[in-house]
Amino acid sequence: MDKKFARRISGAALAAAAALALAACGSSGSSGGGSGSGGTTTLKLVVADYGTGPSNASAKYWDTIVSAFEKAHPDIKVNVTSIAWTNFDSEVQTMIQNKQYPDITEGDYFSNYAQDGLLYPASDVLSNPGNLLPAFKAQGTYNGVQYGMPFTTSSRTLFYNKKLFTQAGIASAPQTWAEIQADAAKITRLGDVGFGLPLGAEEAQAESLLWMLGDGGGYQTAGKYTINSAPNVAAFTFLKGLVSAGDTEPNPGTVNRTDLWKEFADGKVGMINGSPALIPIIQSAGVLQSSDWTSVPIAGKTGPLTTTLGVCDNVAAFKPNGHAAQIKQFLDFAYQDKYQLAFDKEYDLLPATTTAAKALSTDPVFGPFLTALPNSVQYPSDTAWANVKAKVQQTIGLAVTGSPSTELSQLQQIATTAS
Repeated sequence: MDKKFARRISGAALAAAAALALAACGSSGSSGGGSGSGGTTTLKLVVADYGTGPSNASAKYWDTIVSAFEKAHPDIKVNVTSIAWTNFDSEVQTMIQNKQYPDITEGDYFSNYAQDGLLYPASDVLSNPGNLLPAFKAQGTYNGVQYGMPFTTSSRTLFYNKKLFTQAGIASAPQTWAEIQADAAKITRLGDVGFGLPLGAEEAQAESLLWMLGDGGGYQTAGKYTINSAPNVAAFTFLKGLVSAGDTEPNPGTVNRTDLWKEFADGKVGMINGSPALIPIIQSAGVLQSSDWTSVPIAGKTGPLTTTLGVCDNVAAFKPNGHAAQIKQFLDFAYQDKYQLAFDKEYDLLPATTTAAKALSTDPVFGPFLTALPNSVQYPSDTAWANVKAKVQQTIGLAVTGSPSTELSQLQQIATTAS
C-alpha cells in the first residue's frame, strides 16, 4: 500500500517487453501456467517490488514463502515474477493483452479484469475471506462480488518537524487549514519549506484526496464522480493560496512524494502528509531523532479529519489457467499472520487481515496508523478509476497554479466519459 504504496507511473515499452520475455521463460504452456512432469502444477505469481534495493527486494520475501509452501505441497510449484512498483500496472496489462495470463497478481488494478470475467471471486480462492480487513471490502468489490483481496495496507497522518516548530515559535500541531497556512508561513521565513505538497505523478491522487476530505469532498459522492464539487474546488483554492505565498516547494505538480519525504527526513520541511513508509526514510537519514518529529491526524478545513485515506494493494486470482484449487492452497498459506507481519515490518506497511492487525495494534509506531484504518476512505473501485487516476497524476498540479475550477472540471469530464 501505498503503494507503496504508492509509486505508480506508466512503465516504458522496453520494460514491458522485458517483463513479457521473463514471463514466457518462467512459465509452462501458452497461457503462463500449467502442469509439469509427474502431475506437478505450476503457478505463475506476479508481484510488485516494494523494496529499496537487492537487500529487501520483494522477490526475496516471496521466495521465502514459496520455498516453505513447495515443501508442504510438493505437487505445486510457484514461479515468481517481480516487477518494479512504478511499472506494475502497465506491465501486467501488457501480459493480459498478450494472453500471458498470470495465476496470481499482488499489486494494484483489478476491477477491469473482473469486468472482463478473468478473475475468481475471493470466496473461491481463499478459505476465510472474512478475515480480510472489512474497511477494504467495498474497494475490492465489482458488481457486488469481492475479487480484490487486500494483501498490504496503509493509512495517512500529518508528520511535522518539532524542531522547526520550536524555532518558528509554534506551540502545537495544526488542526485547521488556517493553522496550516499560518504555521507554514512561519517555517518558510526560517528558510525551509513550510508544507511539502507532492502533486507529482508518483502519488498525486493520494495527496489530492487528503485535501478533498478536508472540506467533506472526495472523488465520488454516492458512487458517482464529483471531482469538481464545491468542497474540492475550495480545497484546491486554499492550496493555490499556499503555493502562491511561497509556503510550499516550487511547482508542486512536478514533485514526487518520495523526494519530498527525503527532504522532510533531512530536516528541510516543516509539515507533510505521510504513511508508515516515511518512518524508515527518517531513520535512515539520521538527521531527525525520534523526539524531533511526530505524526497527528491530518488537519481539515475546520478541524482534524476523523477519516483519512486508506490504501490497499490487492491480490487478484486469474481464471484462464484453471488453477483455482492450487491458488486457494497457496493463498491460504501466504495469508498466514506470520507472513503478513513479516511483510509489513520489512516494508513499513500495514496488515490486511483482522488477526494480523490485532497482533500489531499495540506497536508504538504502527498502532496509530492501524487505529485510523477502520474509518478510512478508499479510492474508487470502478473500471473508470484507472483512467481517472492516470489523468489526476498527470494534471492535478495545474489546479494549484492555474484555475482550480477549470482543472477539476476537466478531470470531471474525463471521469464522466470513462464511466
